[in-house]
Amino acid sequence: MDIKNQLKALNNSARMQILEWLKKPDANFPPHESGLTFENGVCVAYIQEKAGISQSTTSQYMSILHQAGFVLPTRIGKWTYYKRDEEKISQFMQALNGIMTISGEIK
Repeated sequence: MDIKNQLKALNNSARMQILEWLKKPDANFPPHESGLTFENGVCVAYIQEKAGISQSTTSQYMSILHQAGFVLPTRIGKWTYYKRDEEKISQFMQALNGIMTISGEIK
């Protein structure tokens, strides 16, 4: 993934907030009615409700975050669940750090 596209994905306060919420899903979302744990992620309907945005906007935002490599979708039945892709987020942070620093100092 191109770092410029990843930065564009983060250039939206709602998408940034969603990533923050997904960091600690058990603290930010109610338990799934189906009894599923957050191991597979958070149901998109819960993300939509908490963010207070439409279903189509939520789907668009989650697609952008997925294309940027920040979240992983899992389809269970008719619902999609999302969780952070911590490995890709770490790679992004390392790449950004490499761009912004010279010998450990910020440019």
